[in-house]
Amino acid sequence: MATPHFPTSPISALCRHGYRRLRHYSFCIYLLPRGMVEGNIGVNYGTVANDLPPPSEVARFLLESTTINRVRMFDADPEMIQAFAHTGIAVTVTVPNELIPRLTKLSFAQQWLKTNIQPYVPATNVIRILVGNEVLSTANKLLIAGLVPAMQTLHTALAAASLDRRIKVSTPHSLGILSTSSPPSTGKFRQGYDVHVIKPLLSFLRATDSPFMVNPYPFFGCSAETLDYALFRPNSGVFDENTQRMYTNMMDAQLDAVFSAMKILGFTDIEIVIAETGWPSDGDEGQIGVDPESAAEYNGNLRKHVTSGAGTPLMPNRTFETYIFALFNENLKPGPVCERNFGLFRPDMTPVYDIGILRPTARASIPWNPSPADAPAGGPAPQQRPSGGGKWCVPKSDASSGGLQNNIDYVCGLGLDCKPIQEGGACFTPDTVRAHAAYAMNAYFQATGMNESDCDFEQTGAVTDVDPSSAMEGANIRAYEDERATFG
Repeated sequence: MATPHFPTSPISALCRHGYRRLRHYSFCIYLLPRGMVEGNIGVNYGTVANDLPPPSEVARFLLESTTINRVRMFDADPEMIQAFAHTGIAVTVTVPNELIPRLTKLSFAQQWLKTNIQPYVPATNVIRILVGNEVLSTANKLLIAGLVPAMQTLHTALAAASLDRRIKVSTPHSLGILSTSSPPSTGKFRQGYDVHVIKPLLSFLRATDSPFMVNPYPFFGCSAETLDYALFRPNSGVFDENTQRMYTNMMDAQLDAVFSAMKILGFTDIEIVIAETGWPSDGDEGQIGVDPESAAEYNGNLRKHVTSGAGTPLMPNRTFETYIFALFNENLKPGPVCERNFGLFRPDMTPVYDIGILRPTARASIPWNPSPADAPAGGPAPQQRPSGGGKWCVPKSDASSGGLQNNIDYVCGLGLDCKPIQEGGACFTPDTVRAHAAYAMNAYFQATGMNESDCDFEQTGAVTDVDPSSAMEGANIRAYEDERATFG
């Protein structure tokens, strides 16, 4: 059975190529579905609109009403970065394409970090910096030549600031970097780019433990004949005679084409991240498969597939970090109707359709302190103990009170929210150093991405998968009595 090539519909092509540059002003949010341990799902937060809520409200909505726990920004806007401070949501920022030539100089890279990143960490949990977006697709020789050197220089600047272990560097690519992709086993990078740009890039990503990021869009590659294949619906499949593997959806085929291209260069050990993908809920009249039902079907099936652990025919038994485009519909995007209708939510934050990312109840997992103007009627929102969705940082049993007090002073001195453990706060009782340190240490651990190294606290902290709140009642009473007996 021969593997067919899939023509792009005219309107899909227009959506794909005519207005891709607008995505440079977007943000991307990672979502962790309840019950899923691996395979984060993300959603791009586009801002080409005049009716979106302010960043602070969006951050609160994501934190309290959705399962979103990661955010990717396509620039380094300070208002956006600050909006996610003390939320525990992991943030990725981007250096715009036009700054790539300047970023190759270490002095500029260091100044960029000092201006755009260092003032906001660790209060905002910045975990990744992207150098440009789809740079190879620009065909700009100056940008392309500077891409890998800029990434290397930025990593050097991060290392000098002792941030290289926490903040990784990468860059997203369109599938235009492939010269062939069908059948998937024949995937190959474009000649010239393969050896001179992509191979050094992959070497850098391997050395720094960073992912290779791509933007696959089955929507832009399907036709009426291949719609079921693109939407993960039951279909007859596509057989790759070279590998004797059957493909039941277009996403797997696109990912395996990328994997095959990487394999030619000798890089099969680098994580692949789906940086952008989605499906519009409305389009021009007569456009096939563009409606809320199809969009919900694609994104819902995508979410299940990439987090299932099934992997692809050439990459079995794995999950994929995946970012859905987009969070909101964007009313100012020019071009075809589809460009303005990729959103999961309307600007009033009601869902266009449901793919299972809303919380059953609006519950914050990390303290949120609205300003007086933002506080709901009846008083401020109740405080919650920081929670890591299965991982917590707690003091070791042999940690001294002096060491734990230092931990409290350090965390609260960084600007993390310590009001809950101050007198009158929701977590003030029991009034012991150990109980307050447990709160502060875990708040820091959650806000910095739950890396085990962030729970060390000079060997006074330990990571646990047992919810400490389940044993708080009796343990807190005993700790309170023991500490009062010892220190008066």
